[in-house]
Amino acid sequence: MTELITAVREARTRDVPALLSELDRAGRRSALAELKALRKEARSWPWEKQDRIRKALLVAGAGCHTGAAGCAAWIGGRDLQIWSRPPYSMLVDVLSDRAPEWLGDVAHRLADRPGTAELFYELISGLVKASQCAVPTSEGFVRGWADALSSSQWQQNRRPLADVLRTDPYLTALVPRLFEVAELPSSTLWFDEPDDPSRWHVALALLADEGLLERVSLVDACVARLVRGGKPGELRFFLALLRRLALTREEEAERIADWTALAADGISTAAGHAQEVLARLDEHGELPVRSLVEVSGSLLFRPEKKLVRAQLVLIGKKLRRDPSAAGELLPVVAEAFGHADIDIQERALKLIARYLPAADTAVREETALSAPLLSPALRTAAAEVFGDLMDTPSAAEPYVELLPSVPVPRRIEPAPATLPELVEELVVLARTASRDSPAFERALDGLVRHARTDRPALTAALRDALAGSWWLVDEPQSRVEHRLRSEAGITLVLAVLLGRVPMEAVQAGRSAWTGSSVCVHAALKGVLKARLWEAADAVLTGSAPFLLALPTWHTGSIDPAVLVERLRTYQQLGARPGEADFAQALLRVRRGVAQEAAAEAAAGLGTPEGDRLAAWLRMDRPLATVHRYDLDRQESTARGWVERQPADWTRRALMASGENPFIQQEFPRSFHWLGSAHTPRHRTCDHWNDQSEPWVATLPEDSETLAAWLLPTIATCVTDELKHAAQPLLGLVEPGGPATEAIQLAVAYALGARYPEDRLSGVDALLMLAAQQRLDATLLGEQLALLLDYRLVKPNRLADSARTAAATGAYRTVLSVLVPALPGLLADKKATPRGLGDLLSVAAECTEHGGAVGGGEPIPGLTETAARGGSSQLVRQAARLKAAWEQGSGRT
Repeated sequence: MTELITAVREARTRDVPALLSELDRAGRRSALAELKALRKEARSWPWEKQDRIRKALLVAGAGCHTGAAGCAAWIGGRDLQIWSRPPYSMLVDVLSDRAPEWLGDVAHRLADRPGTAELFYELISGLVKASQCAVPTSEGFVRGWADALSSSQWQQNRRPLADVLRTDPYLTALVPRLFEVAELPSSTLWFDEPDDPSRWHVALALLADEGLLERVSLVDACVARLVRGGKPGELRFFLALLRRLALTREEEAERIADWTALAADGISTAAGHAQEVLARLDEHGELPVRSLVEVSGSLLFRPEKKLVRAQLVLIGKKLRRDPSAAGELLPVVAEAFGHADIDIQERALKLIARYLPAADTAVREETALSAPLLSPALRTAAAEVFGDLMDTPSAAEPYVELLPSVPVPRRIEPAPATLPELVEELVVLARTASRDSPAFERALDGLVRHARTDRPALTAALRDALAGSWWLVDEPQSRVEHRLRSEAGITLVLAVLLGRVPMEAVQAGRSAWTGSSVCVHAALKGVLKARLWEAADAVLTGSAPFLLALPTWHTGSIDPAVLVERLRTYQQLGARPGEADFAQALLRVRRGVAQEAAAEAAAGLGTPEGDRLAAWLRMDRPLATVHRYDLDRQESTARGWVERQPADWTRRALMASGENPFIQQEFPRSFHWLGSAHTPRHRTCDHWNDQSEPWVATLPEDSETLAAWLLPTIATCVTDELKHAAQPLLGLVEPGGPATEAIQLAVAYALGARYPEDRLSGVDALLMLAAQQRLDATLLGEQLALLLDYRLVKPNRLADSARTAAATGAYRTVLSVLVPALPGLLADKKATPRGLGDLLSVAAECTEHGGAVGGGEPIPGLTETAARGGSSQLVRQAARLKAAWEQGSGRT
């Protein structure tokens, strides 16, 4: 036993099996106790030293376990996982003397562990073969099996996957599970080459043709998975396999209900396939009219115009072959009058016009009921189709712009008054790493308050409630301190309170400061960390009765009168405010000429903090002045050199900020970055995906300045096509205050973002600014024109955002933003931007509903575009907008 432990400590893995074979059952139990102690001891070692003994420790511990559950838990232990190739064959060897039932038990236990099943596939497979037990079918084991087979074929010079599968003993047991797992193996998702024999969909279809797999089961499983839905990439695999299986007409006819559901709700490619199948069935007379009506009722409202147009064509062919179906189909076609695209509306109207005269009165009346859904541009054509059946519109009612209600600031509740309430909130924040700013501020304030009044009770309650946290269990104090230094959450203060971070580290943390070369995210994180270290010191010393920086409202702002009273309480208690706490309070307090009464009350306190607050409240200027900055010629004022933009860089519209001497002179060093002059750089930082709530809550009264600093990050939703880059936008818009060039430019970037989530953030920000009467539509339109000219924003993406905003009823708001952006696009006659027709369509729709804007002055270039001739989408929509503009110019 001693030799075994020594071999493990010396990382002599190859010697372990021989030493294990010399131990009897009692010896292995004794050795296991020593190995557990060594494993616990190794957790405090440096990573390199731990990694050196992992293989030996893994093999020795597995061989010493006499219970299957303990052995599986040991092998699957996270701290024993090895980055290099694990010693699978050695593990099977040391366990080979056990009973087959025992080996099978270990194999299934490992397969049932989500964290080990995929990683230890080779080991589990070896145990299954040694024990001759039933093959596990857990999701992790299935993914491991599929990836292992794919790796095997590549190692054999791209041997056809079907050849590998033919000889695999798990084929019939595990292939059906591929259609049931929540997440497909990554190797199955390579289906870009439809005839490549190394692809899974090709191999499975070939084996089905050979009879090794049941073809009907594969077809049913593919269809069921497509109808069920899921990730687009995985669904495309099932669709590729389904196409490869080449269903017969009889097989397609048996599944009409499935094709109907798939066409209505499936992903675009799957819906297109289902539509093709239904079209073939209809052509052969095997699609009942009732089924066509059912699928059309859903499919005609899909956003994919290609699918909708194809469905209208399918209905037209059906009506040509069977005019008697008009009674059921025409009312369904009329529902397309409500489609967002006017081209779809026009096609549906033409189809109805062709077959409506032959329909009976009831059908004509029912179809006419949908006519009001048509765009105003088609009302005249609709009147010719429906005649007297169409309701005569009453006198036009005054147009009313529909905007969201202005958000009302919500007051933040005071810190929890009782210890159980506080502990509950602290545990939630610590366990979930939540960045909810109001909850964080309340909990931090409550922590400071309760630590001053009864720190022993607070410490005891938290130690029990947080038992099991990584920083409280078997972690060296130095490692806890090292890891928490990089975090900016409430856990740092809790670890200090519970003695897991020494007092020396607290003092060192308080003296840390943010350098001038860091990005805005690191600077704001540095401000938060300075506050946390200061709060950690306060909970140990009881120096602060409460926090001055606790926001009054959910936006992060503080009422000046409330801050004055807090300073008065500090004065009465003889407490000195923390530097970082007071500095953060200043950044959150509302200031300007309207706060003169609060400034006088602050000055009347007769304290240095009162005088600083009074001076700050009377400072009627932003934290930093911002201005446009041209990245075509980037200048660094800090270093005195000029860096010209590389020729292959895309131009960007960003903002720079000036210096604020007050911040430099009166605020702690951790805040000095906020008072320095900053210019944007070509390359963005690595913090783009950080949560933005703490950033906005740090500067709720200077959202314009913060927007200028965050612009390089927000712009990546366009320039680098990153997802969620526009997430901070709503937080910047909601607090109120000035919204000039920086915020308008940020909204412009978001409206042209790559992903719908970010475009929706832009739409929400646009509507909120309009509701708050802070939207400068002309300025925003000019910003969009600039981004369109730089080829950063694509017209089709802007059109999608504009259509979404207009659909809420904000037609004039959207139109007033689009009008300044259109002339530059219309003037480019050589290379018409793709998507300009969509943009003109939205502008026309807005004009038809809300009338012209800006006094009805003609839009430069619109008349010339409409007069080009032809039937292209661009020319048609230009003519439509021109007609609507001229008609609506006199509307009030």
